[in-house]
Amino acid sequence: MSTLADLLAEHTTLSDAAAAHLQRLVAEWQLLADLSFADFLMSVRTENGDIVTVAQCRPNTASTVFPSDEVGRIADPTVNRQLERAFSADRVLRDEDPKWLGAVAIRREAVPVGFTDADGVIAVLTRAIDLTHPRLPSPLELAYQDSANDLCQMVADGSFPQLEGNPRGLSTPRAGDGFVRVDENGMVVYASPNALSAFHRMGWTAELTHTRLSEVAASLLTDPFESEDVAVMIDEAVGTSAPPTGPYREVGMRMEADARRATALLRTVPLRPRGASTGAVVLIRDVTEVKRRDLALISKDATIREIHHRVKNNLQSVSALLRLQARRTTNPEARGALTEAVRRVASIALVHELLSGSVDEEVDLDEVVDRLVPILVDVASGDATVRVTHRDRLGVLTAELAMPLVMVLTELIQNAIEHGFTGSTADSEIEVVADRDVRELRISVRDNGSGLPEGFDVATSDRLGLQIVQTLVSIELGGTLTMGPNPMGWGTEVNIVIPLR
Repeated sequence: MSTLADLLAEHTTLSDAAAAHLQRLVAEWQLLADLSFADFLMSVRTENGDIVTVAQCRPNTASTVFPSDEVGRIADPTVNRQLERAFSADRVLRDEDPKWLGAVAIRREAVPVGFTDADGVIAVLTRAIDLTHPRLPSPLELAYQDSANDLCQMVADGSFPQLEGNPRGLSTPRAGDGFVRVDENGMVVYASPNALSAFHRMGWTAELTHTRLSEVAASLLTDPFESEDVAVMIDEAVGTSAPPTGPYREVGMRMEADARRATALLRTVPLRPRGASTGAVVLIRDVTEVKRRDLALISKDATIREIHHRVKNNLQSVSALLRLQARRTTNPEARGALTEAVRRVASIALVHELLSGSVDEEVDLDEVVDRLVPILVDVASGDATVRVTHRDRLGVLTAELAMPLVMVLTELIQNAIEHGFTGSTADSEIEVVADRDVRELRISVRDNGSGLPEGFDVATSDRLGLQIVQTLVSIELGGTLTMGPNPMGWGTEVNIVIPLR
């Protein structure tokens, strides 16, 4: 399915700034749909004069009137006559009488989308309201619709949505989470039952109506700095200066605040139709349980990382003990076996070290190889000076795949260093080449050494390192391993194919 950016590029020649404004509007218009109890369609005029729908939003507070997908459809001007007129208007245009769409009576309203940097209307929103079963609206519905009308006029003015910063990445409460309407003086006009419950959990025991919301919110918070911040945020939203120019110009009009008994996420939406302040909408969500689960996950994550750190320390201690034992051993064969054990333990310790600093149990293989190669070259036997390089990106893998794969690479590189350059003293090189897609990771380890012995078969080899490699690749990684001559010239090439899905 095409994205909004794709559809705008296909059908219009809007500037980047205008397209970005429409993207922000689509990111925020769920609030419009919920407050309006209505479906919203966004339409733009194409280069040949047609009007095409490029985005659609359904309400969470009412049933949809457009069960089918309207995106990509060319609008019929005979069905919605206000749509064509709205492209040259600066106000919301409403149908006088509802029209029937099957068994549903719909009243359409056309909301022009203004933009300060554009000459004219850049798009039109169609607000489709179901009037099949008219009834007397409740106080909540009246407060919702009154706020929605102000926001729609702000869309026409080009003042909604504002270019709001959100550096902490806080989510947006929905209207159904908790809705408070305040007037231009900051006094609460209406508070939904969910909003009352959220404030009661924060410690407010009286009614909210006819109270100054900034003072109420500030009195509930335990942190004095947060108390001052929430009061400033609400007062600036309901002030007569537009848009806000105080401290929330950069950090946004939302914050997470801790009260005595609960944690709440608050967001303010200024209402300034035609530049005149009519108050603000304050959305609130009780995130106490979410915050508690987040803290539990953070604690669990910290515990897992601490375990990786301690395992790494223990493995390094084991590696040091083995190295000491190897130095005191006079038997060359025993010394070689202990040295190989040092290298294997060190490679596993390196993976645990990276996992101890990771928050998602993933390992960057490129970093592992870059840090592992000097260790391998340092403990290599023989007089050859070997240069180990790798090109292309190995990428990031989960710990379940990274651990055995690092062991495989360690064995292959070490095997090439020790057995591939017998008698060689110069121009010895090992290259690790990666080729990765969404399904597989293909790794080639190539050297320019003496090559494989005559009649060599990896399946029947009695070398411990190659037996470890075969076992890890076939069982732990579910992949395949092949060995043969280096197609780039002298030496050997080992190819590993590992499925990623």
